[in-house]
Amino acid sequence: MFFELQLNFQEAIMSTVSVGLVDDHPLMIEGIVTLLSRAQGLEVLSTGSTARDIIDISTRLHPDVIIVDLSMQGDVYAAIAMSIKISPKTKIVAFTAATGVDSAIRALDAGASGYVLKGSSAQELILAVESVCHGETYITRSFASQVIAGLRNASLRRVAAEAVRFSIREDQIVRLLLRGNTNKEIAASLKISEKTVKNYMTILMQKLNARNRLEVVIAAQALTVRELDDSFENARAQPRQLS
Repeated sequence: MFFELQLNFQEAIMSTVSVGLVDDHPLMIEGIVTLLSRAQGLEVLSTGSTARDIIDISTRLHPDVIIVDLSMQGDVYAAIAMSIKISPKTKIVAFTAATGVDSAIRALDAGASGYVLKGSSAQELILAVESVCHGETYITRSFASQVIAGLRNASLRRVAAEAVRFSIREDQIVRLLLRGNTNKEIAASLKISEKTVKNYMTILMQKLNARNRLEVVIAAQALTVRELDDSFENARAQPRQLS
């Protein structure tokens, strides 16, 4: 059971992260509250059981993160979109048993920053909260490739089809992004700082006309994978000075 895992929230988040939790299963609410209370740096402010409660928690409390189930009374997707308009700083993490790609895409399109399947470990839910607090998009790793493959964004496909030129380092970062690596993992793999990775992410978003990390991945998927693979492997075999 995931409640048996010993968890420590990453020290990188210095202040307490406020969390709302909305799920219509009382036992699930109780279990997640217990889990989050054991994680360093997290505080559950309020819980709810309907789509309306998502909006209510955003309006009253403006938490850093709201973890929501998708199968509740009311229009959860509309509630996600509305809550973000009400409290732009609030990040939404869908924590759901819905394994359909369409559900994930609808949640992300509505504005959710994370999508975690309920079969995932407790550690992954904590990681999702941490990631969205850092401005990243998090999708359960075993599910992420299916979601990315299902996304159809015409403007991103057009941008990706154009002659976008990447530096060697940008190529490396794109390849690691496509493998599902986090910024911290990319930094460790390339032996650079996490701050440097974030700077390159900003550059990639500008080049690909992407609004966030997920859209960078989507756009990169439409590029020639072989070309990126060759660049990555060549860069590893023959290191060059990076600008």
